[in-house]
Amino acid sequence: MQNYLHSNIPLSGAMGVQVKVATPVQVLLSAPLAPNINHHQTVFGGSGVVLATLAAWTLLHLRLDLERLDAQLVIQRSSMEYERPIAGDFEAECRFADETAWRRFRLMFERHGRARMTLRAHLLYAAREMGSFVGDFVALAQRGS
Repeated sequence: MQNYLHSNIPLSGAMGVQVKVATPVQVLLSAPLAPNINHHQTVFGGSGVVLATLAAWTLLHLRLDLERLDAQLVIQRSSMEYERPIAGDFEAECRFADETAWRRFRLMFERHGRARMTLRAHLLYAAREMGSFVGDFVALAQRGS
């Protein structure tokens, strides 16, 4: 999964993103401070939201792949809240537990060729939650594939 991210989303490579866990129920990504640092010597806010977005996107990508649903996956909207500055290497985690929502998502996708899913991810530093992300992702059926 790490090679896939670095090849298809070059920003992930520039940020030094590493995949620690990548399953259809949990994604945990990490990134070092150095390439993501700001003028306060903490994580640049944009890097935090990118890592959280990547964690959520990767989780949904893996679920689509597992069920062989050929979709273009895009983010429609997102919000990020930071609790405090992050002073070192950091992580983003996204977990999936709502199988009822997944069944609705899959049904919509199969019927209409389009479905939306809201996912939450958390930024972590030294095992403490430092921020929370909410993103709406849309899966669009690949036409002609």
